[in-house]
Amino acid sequence: QLVSDIHILDNLLALNLNVSLWSARRKMSQEDLGGAELPPEDLASLGSKRIADPENLKVFGTLKARAFNYLDRHGVRFMSGWAIPEDKAGDIIKELIGIRDEFLKEKDAFLADYDQSIENWINKHTKWASIIRESTVGSEYVRSRMGFSWQLYRVAPLMEHAVPEAVAESGLNEEVENLAKTLFGEIARSADETWNRVYAGKTEVTHKALSPLRTLHTKLTGLSFVEPHVAPVADIVQAALLRMPKKGNITGTDLLLLQGLVCLLKDSVALVGHAQKVIEGYGPAFVLDALLAGPDVIHEPDGLAGQMDGTMDGNLDDEPILPEI
Repeated sequence: QLVSDIHILDNLLALNLNVSLWSARRKMSQEDLGGAELPPEDLASLGSKRIADPENLKVFGTLKARAFNYLDRHGVRFMSGWAIPEDKAGDIIKELIGIRDEFLKEKDAFLADYDQSIENWINKHTKWASIIRESTVGSEYVRSRMGFSWQLYRVAPLMEHAVPEAVAESGLNEEVENLAKTLFGEIARSADETWNRVYAGKTEVTHKALSPLRTLHTKLTGLSFVEPHVAPVADIVQAALLRMPKKGNITGTDLLLLQGLVCLLKDSVALVGHAQKVIEGYGPAFVLDALLAGPDVIHEPDGLAGQMDGTMDGNLDDEPILPEI
């Protein structure tokens, strides 16, 4: 069972990201529909209307997604935000500063042209001009609804309190213990997306296909303190990347190895089992060779870093069957 120790708090910082966006939506009213008879509120409710062009607001959603994706690549979800490696905090904050500055620049540009953009939206929907105009809000209200900030802090357990239950039921131990499970779950989801987007059914890929694996390797390396099986997984991914040709497309056995690796990363239980073999001294090479050899010919080698031969049979549209080792 994957359980993180409370002492991992010594190596991580918690980061809470607050990105607030203005939806530019207001609730429809009965008056908007000309006083038409409507069902009672406990039966049905009216939808919403847009009072500004959503195209002008897309950039803010994009920047929010960029920040979330960056933190997901380097941290792991923890409490209301992310746990990030303390030694990577400087680089992470610098990236967030860059995204925040771009967000604020776009916000100023949007608000500078706010009144005209509302008029343009009304003119685009002249038939419904009145229901838009009656619901518009001032630019200062919109300014207050849009923000980009974060809080970076260290987490420490409550060691003593006048009421013992406050310590025993603080909830922090459970949050920390689940961090390893959360991390392996995130790796599995990322691998599943990578499989569907990059590797499923392919007989040839370019070197761009290695990018998501490098991203996972960076995340695993930075968070290796979370649980003892994390570092071996990072070693397995790195060993596979080192086996790839420096130039040209990736095909044949090399591609089969990558497909097997991605499928292994998708399966947290199997991944921990393979990582355990590395902990026991068999080495990443043994795990990779086992993936290539297939489920029917797996056995432990005579030596700790033993090599195994073989190829994976089957249709490339199907996921490789992970060997039990």
